[in-house]
Amino acid sequence: DTEGLLRIKEENQKHYRRAQRHQEKKEKIQRHNRKLGDLVEKKTYDLKTQYEHLANLRRTHILELTSVIFPIEEVKTSMRDPADVSSESDNAMTSSTVSKLAEARRTTYLSGRWVCDDHNGDTSISITGPWIILPNNGDYSAYYSWVEEKKTTQGPDMEHNNPAHTISAALCYATQLVNTLSLILDVNLPKKLCNSEFCGENLSRHRFTRAVKKLNANILHLCFSQHVNLDLLHPLHTLRNLMYLVSPDTENLGR
Repeated sequence: DTEGLLRIKEENQKHYRRAQRHQEKKEKIQRHNRKLGDLVEKKTYDLKTQYEHLANLRRTHILELTSVIFPIEEVKTSMRDPADVSSESDNAMTSSTVSKLAEARRTTYLSGRWVCDDHNGDTSISITGPWIILPNNGDYSAYYSWVEEKKTTQGPDMEHNNPAHTISAALCYATQLVNTLSLILDVNLPKKLCNSEFCGENLSRHRFTRAVKKLNANILHLCFSQHVNLDLLHPLHTLRNLMYLVSPDTENLGR
């Protein structure tokens, strides 16, 4: 029994020494983990700082791009509400007739259906200059109406102020701006659309509408990536959505 007791004591001492070594190793690992944690925290802070610096650079480049090369502005047209004009000419007109005329003015027949648009006739959005504008309500029917008319009319087009020309030019510039913004923001666009898509003459209605839908989808995708307020966006307002995207008031521009 005495020999067995001594043997057990020796084994216990070995286990105790091994436990001490394990404890020292555990403390060493914990110190290493703390160092790594501090290093990761510092690297994370440095990465966040670099992201903020990169976002500021992107924001600066975008604001310079949209102020020098692609300025986007809202162009107001001085048009009087027909309801007001009619009410002035006819004092006997009822209030219901006035309200109906005002409602009719805010309604647009767009692609086979009636669309309510409070900015109808009041504003347009220009890009690269006040002479290149798009309708605020997204009604580009003037383009394919001009194409259909050109098919049936012989001879050169002598109308220099044709709205179809300004529509195609504005959409072409908008496409170029969107593709440039995707490179600056490092955001992959969901739809592939070339800058020259709207430069060709006599685009069919199907091809033109398809290209406009691609452009609107790309603009909305960029707006979502930069956390633009969703209440401001509309799927048909091409340049207005783009204007909200590159606005200096967009807090997350460049993220």
